[in-house]
Amino acid sequence: MPYFYNSMSEEKHISTDHYRSISALSTGSYRDNGSKFLAFAYPVESEEEIREKLAALRKEYFDARHHCYAWRLGLKGEPWRANDDGEPSSTAGRPILGQILSAELSDILVVVVRYFGGIKLGVPGLIKAYKTATAEALAAATVVEKTACVTFRVRFGYLQMNDLMKVIKDLDLKILSQHFENECELTVNVGLAKVDTFQENLRWAKVEII
Repeated sequence: MPYFYNSMSEEKHISTDHYRSISALSTGSYRDNGSKFLAFAYPVESEEEIREKLAALRKEYFDARHHCYAWRLGLKGEPWRANDDGEPSSTAGRPILGQILSAELSDILVVVVRYFGGIKLGVPGLIKAYKTATAEALAAATVVEKTACVTFRVRFGYLQMNDLMKVIKDLDLKILSQHFENECELTVNVGLAKVDTFQENLRWAKVEII
């Protein structure tokens, strides 16, 4: 059963443009009464990437009974979702999501694959299993800090290039692409906390945002 969330009521308010994610795939596992729970934590940046990861796991572990998961994206962790994939309501997706929230992580997908061992674990047993497998995967992960950015594409003439490059250097911005001909264009990532300053400097340099 899926759950969709549109509020921040279960997490701390984030007031900067920085947030925490993980650097690479990490794994964890848990066993109880013959059932095996395999947890996979992925760094992700889009819902399309999440769908691809889920499809690949379902293909690889096609013989598993359940593929339960939770994910969050972006600075504020919205959108986010949890899915029980046929387990009793709130026994899988919510425990997985709870561990992600406790670790204050975003841009992350955690999938727990369950192989049924023939003995029902009951609601408390399932909650413990999905929570423990997820916690193990997150404990094994390397946490990294990310900056929420806005991408700008700007157009300018050669006479404006030095002023623009000074703005980019002073604000320590990342250039994604650049194109120099009769009219020059440049694409740059700007952290949310620097957007107002960047736009003010562009007006001073008479650089056009396109």
